[in-house]
Amino acid sequence: MKYYSTNKQAQEATLQEAVVKGLASDKGLFMPEKIKQLPESFFDKIDTLGFQEIAYAVADAFFGDDIEADTLKQIVYDTLNFDTPLVHVNDNIYSLELYHGPTLAFKDVGARFMARLLAYFIKKQGQSDVKVLVATSGDTGSAVANGFLGVDGIHVYVLYPKGKVSNIQECQFTTLGQNITALEIDGTFDDCQALVKTAFMDDDLNKKLNLTSANSINVARFLPQAFYYFHAYAQLKKINKADNVVVSVPSGNFGNLTAGLIAKRMGLPVKRFIAANNSNDIFYEYLQTGKYNPRPSVQTIANAMDVGDPSNFARILDLYNHSLSEIKKDISGEWYDDNTIKDVVKETYQKTGYLLDPHGACAYQALADYLEKDEVGVFLETAHPAKFLETVESILDKKIEVPSALQAFMKGEKKSIQLQNDYNDFKYTMLQ
Repeated sequence: MKYYSTNKQAQEATLQEAVVKGLASDKGLFMPEKIKQLPESFFDKIDTLGFQEIAYAVADAFFGDDIEADTLKQIVYDTLNFDTPLVHVNDNIYSLELYHGPTLAFKDVGARFMARLLAYFIKKQGQSDVKVLVATSGDTGSAVANGFLGVDGIHVYVLYPKGKVSNIQECQFTTLGQNITALEIDGTFDDCQALVKTAFMDDDLNKKLNLTSANSINVARFLPQAFYYFHAYAQLKKINKADNVVVSVPSGNFGNLTAGLIAKRMGLPVKRFIAANNSNDIFYEYLQTGKYNPRPSVQTIANAMDVGDPSNFARILDLYNHSLSEIKKDISGEWYDDNTIKDVVKETYQKTGYLLDPHGACAYQALADYLEKDEVGVFLETAHPAKFLETVESILDKKIEVPSALQAFMKGEKKSIQLQNDYNDFKYTMLQ
């Protein structure tokens, strides 16, 4: 299968080229030339399949033309050696817990898949010393760093905004060493993302270094996130709740939502999606006005969604041929400020016993506010609440249990390189 650029000015690429390059030469994002429909027979039996079996069927539709079946199956099965359980929270609302991977965040799925796929491709073409650049507002950095930790021939540079990620998130990518380098940028996530994108457009730097990205701009990072939408549907079908499904997605850079939209195009019976924002309500504003107005992000307690210029907005526009009316048929939006998020976390815990993280709280409340009587709501709980320990404990005014996996990260020594928000400084560091 070929992959085209959302800007339509670059030459089509193979899957290998799209994964290794990360970004198209015209600064657009790669998209698959076709989205294959899965057969009815797959959906008829989906509730009898395990997560790995479901994911392999979906992965084969994406990547089966370009990767040997045995290799692709091994990549999928190695990636998904954990579950994403569906948990009943309240009324007709269910949480899809995506935080049971190694770093307790949903991005473990895409990061682990991409690490294995990229390693396969660079070995196939005899490359070595590949530099992976990743900007993070929290969980992406930890998932990518741990997904690529110890992978031969690949060095990961994690760019993160100083003082704007939680302490535990920071520990997950600054204490690893080996082939992981943390770059602490004096700026916002958008600044970090801009540095990464500028690096890909720098001909001089690309002549000297083999660069790729592990942000959701890379097709190998965002497409595998479609896997768990199918798994959620399978679990709903098992309990006879698979009609009129509404999925609410905490939305920052919009890779997660875009993967869900592609799952729907593949035939997944989702009635509609809700894009749940924090105070960075750029997409919500677009849905109301038809105008896309990117701006500097503002810091919130749902920090992984602090994005003022979401990269994957371009993919959503491309999927719907830039038609606002068509986008609104599938997606509605909502946003919540910090005070509301705090209230939702506290009240939901008191009423149901379910502990939300600040990002999941936005998605849960959107369902609580807008789910219709005949609909079943699933919200994506994208990270374990303990990853935002200080915030959640202050909201509940009580201690919460920190999983042993997170405790292990907290024992490590922080190592990072501090940089100003200056591309020349960043480039100099990369060339050392």
